[in-house]
Amino acid sequence: MIIKKITAAITAVGGYVPEDKLTNADLEKMVDTNDEWIRTRTGISERRILKGEGLATSDMVVPAVRQICEKRGISPEEIDCLIVGTVTPDMVFPSTANIACAKLGAKNAWGFDVSAACSGFLFSLTQGAALIESGRYKKVVVCGADKMSAIVDYEDRTTCIIFGDGAGAVLLEPNYDGYGILDSILKAMEPVASFYI
Repeated sequence: MIIKKITAAITAVGGYVPEDKLTNADLEKMVDTNDEWIRTRTGISERRILKGEGLATSDMVVPAVRQICEKRGISPEEIDCLIVGTVTPDMVFPSTANIACAKLGAKNAWGFDVSAACSGFLFSLTQGAALIESGRYKKVVVCGADKMSAIVDYEDRTTCIIFGDGAGAVLLEPNYDGYGILDSILKAMEPVASFYI
């Protein structure tokens, strides 16, 4: 009997961005910058901001995952694990992933957060792929989500022009035909001093 290698294939993609916009024109009123300066350095014209009392990162994860479920034709109850890459968790504990599972009704799933800033989604994706490759899990959702507006200094033009709020997610499922995530090379670098707290 030939046993084929299991790979983790992305079978659905979902995303969510809040309705409220923070434009370059808005930032011109808040910090010493202008539309031309921002566009020539970043290409960004607007960023989305999550507004509303009590709204947090999980409130962006949930619609992104629901979109995946609709596209794939599955129920949240079919999800085995949810991994959320975020540096803006709802709270220290429980994890944003578990809060999102509760909001989704994903009662058969477990989850955890990965705090790795810009690398968070990639680290989470690699971990999700390993769970699928183990053969123990059939549906793993990986989500990168942040409410950066909660931590950005809107007096610092070097960072406030870049970040907004949103969530992107993928569904990983087993594949036996060689498709999917084939490899990854992850390395840690020396942290940038300006981001130390």
